[in-house]
Formats: sequence, structure tokens, C-alpha cells
Amino acid sequence: MYFNNVHILIYVAIAVAGFFMGKFVNWCNYRLPEYKPVFSKELFNKDKKEYKTNLLLALITMLIYILLLYVFGIQKTFLGNLELIKYLILTPMLLSAFMIDYKLKIIPNRLNMTMFEIGIIFMFLAGIFNANIAIDMFMGMIVGSGIFLLITLIGGLIAGKEAMGFGDVKLMGALGIYFGLSNTIVIIIMSFLIGAVLSILLLITKIKKTNEYIPFGPFIVIATFITMVVPFNTILYTILFILSLGTIKI
Repeated sequence: MYFNNVHILIYVAIAVAGFFMGKFVNWCNYRLPEYKPVFSKELFNKDKKEYKTNLLLALITMLIYILLLYVFGIQKTFLGNLELIKYLILTPMLLSAFMIDYKLKIIPNRLNMTMFEIGIIFMFLAGIFNANIAIDMFMGMIVGSGIFLLITLIGGLIAGKEAMGFGDVKLMGALGIYFGLSNTIVIIIMSFLIGAVLSILLLITKIKKTNEYIPFGPFIVIATFITMVVPFNTILYTILFILSLGTIKI
């Protein structure tokens, strides 16, 4: 049996991989904020009093893996599968950034650096086949980190405090490598739109107080996942429709 030209057994394998990767993400969420290594003997001998398995996170990771496989399928060439591979690797790190930033209002440097380092490898691999792709990925990094750094510095001068954490700047720079220039700009715009809507909802429902800091990392992550699975033109037209208050028809 096939779905989107992919055999059902491959979906099963991806689902199992996603489930266990979700469990590993939960482990990372405990270790990274404490600056402890995630790969250690304790990974296989965890103290149950300190570590609790997050079944929901494992299931969410599994579902995202299945969705990515369905959207991208399996291609005949390595370059054709490069996008699927990099998103499968990026997904656990994005989920970890989402949860840690939401709970602790930080994005660990080690997590951002790992995204960046792996992104550089993908940029190099893409450059072997097509130099233009590598250049686009490099420009995504420069623009992503540059825009957020500018917002942080200007916000700091105007408000007298950080308008955005430097963890967000590093995260956006790392993501720029994976998504290239156009998609990075789309992620930035979407993250602010999503942030505005969800922040209002959090304040209305009193989950967050008006004087309480709302981390921006989760909004970046949500926008990133949308960019992964929704066609670029669909996102672009939707953004234009929203920003033009409906004057531009899709």
C-alpha cells in the first residue's frame, strides 16, 4: 500500500523514529537548560524522580515526521531528498527550542549552535550540487539574524530594555541557513503576525499577564513549521491578503 508514492512501511519506520526522537527531545529539555551534555550514560539510566516521560511530545514529534514524509515523499536523488532530511533533523531541535523558551524564556546557546553547525553542513552539501542554493542559504542566515539583531538594538534604544532576546537572533540566523532568503523573510513576517494574535489570546485568557514577558521563540517555531509544509505561494498570498486588509484577493 502506498500514500503519495511512499510505501506504508516507510511511514511506519518514520513514525517509530519520530516517537523515540520525541522522547529524546524531552530528555534534551531537561539537560540543555542546566548546561549538561545530552549524550551521556545517564541517557540510559535516568532517575525517574527527576525525569518524566512526555508522551504527548513523543506523539507530536511522530505526527510531524509522518506529515513531512507525506509532503515531501521519497525522491530518486540525494539532492531531491535533502529538504526532507534537513527538516527531519531540524524538527526535534525546533520542538526543544519551543518548549524551553516557553517555560524558561531562554533558548540555550548549545541548541542554537547545533542548529547552526548542522545547517552549515547542509549548505555545503547543497553547494556541491548547486552553488546558487548555497548562496541563497547563506543570504537567509545573514538576513534572518540581521533583521532580528536590528530589532533588538533599536528596541533596546527606544524602550531601554531588550525588545527581543539574543537567543531569538541566533535562532533566526540558524534557521536562515535551512530556509534560504525568501522563506526566511516569510518566517519573520509570519512569526510577528502569529505572535500578535497569540499574545492577545494569552492576555485575554489571562494565561499571561500584561506586565509578563512573552517569549518570541515559540512564534518563530510555529511559523517555521508552517513554512515547512505549506507551499510558499500560498503563504505569500495569505500574508499579502492579511497585511492589505483583504484588498488583495487570493
